Amino acid sequence: MRLATFNLLHGRSLTDGLVDPDRLTAAVTALDADILALQEVDRDQTRSGNLDLTAIAARALGAPEHRFAAALVGTPGEQFRPLRHDDDGHGEPCYGIGLVTRHPVHTWQVTRLKPAPVRSPVYVPGPGGGLILLEDEPRVVLAAVLDTPHGDITVAATHLSFVPGWNAHQLRQTVRALRALPAPRILLGDLNLPAGPARLISGWTPLARRPTYPTARPRVQLDHILADRHHRHRLPPVTAVTTPASTISDHRPLVVDLG
Repeated sequence: MRLATFNLLHGRSLTDGLVDPDRLTAAVTALDADILALQEVDRDQTRSGNLDLTAIAARALGAPEHRFAAALVGTPGEQFRPLRHDDDGHGEPCYGIGLVTRHPVHTWQVTRLKPAPVRSPVYVPGPGGGLILLEDEPRVVLAAVLDTPHGDITVAATHLSFVPGWNAHQLRQTVRALRALPAPRILLGDLNLPAGPARLISGWTPLARRPTYPTARPRVQLDHILADRHHRHRLPPVTAVTTPASTISDHRPLVVDLG
């Protein structure tokens, strides 16, 4: 069983700044993941051609199950409004996360996380980018209970705040929310935390320790696949870990094989 998490940068290439659905399809197809968590995902955004990026990823993997969870309606870094309930803002430009799986889904669960109350500096890649002061955004956790060959497994995708300290608070909230779902449990996503703090704050076991950011020469691991340590023994062992180069995004995908 192959797990992967990938911060898409809304499908944009750093080379030409464009979002090309064929390029996105090729990048996701190359991962060949059975379970794929996506972050920085657009739906109906002008900047990404009004595409549904989660649906494109699902088609690329031949995955029958997928869901997009909007964190906000509008465009991040510009004008947006939060979603305060399980409403994905259909018919409006949205931004959030996605979860794609080849395994049948028993149930879905959405947990919403509040933004940090302060603005914080963040580096924006590409032309016109640089260090800018940004208002934090709402975040969301999307979880699914899957029927897999290894039994029922809870998997969850998220993208936590870039504000130091607040992302730690959100990670604790996420772990508490996932405890209500069946074990074993796996969390995939861009946690905006290095490997050591992610492990210590969550109390969960990393299934991979590999730098993922920035894509050209990765120096830090912001993207993680963590397993609830109390039930780690119920999962197959890790047989391979890769962070393949991709034609899109400023992050590398993190791929873990269990088998």
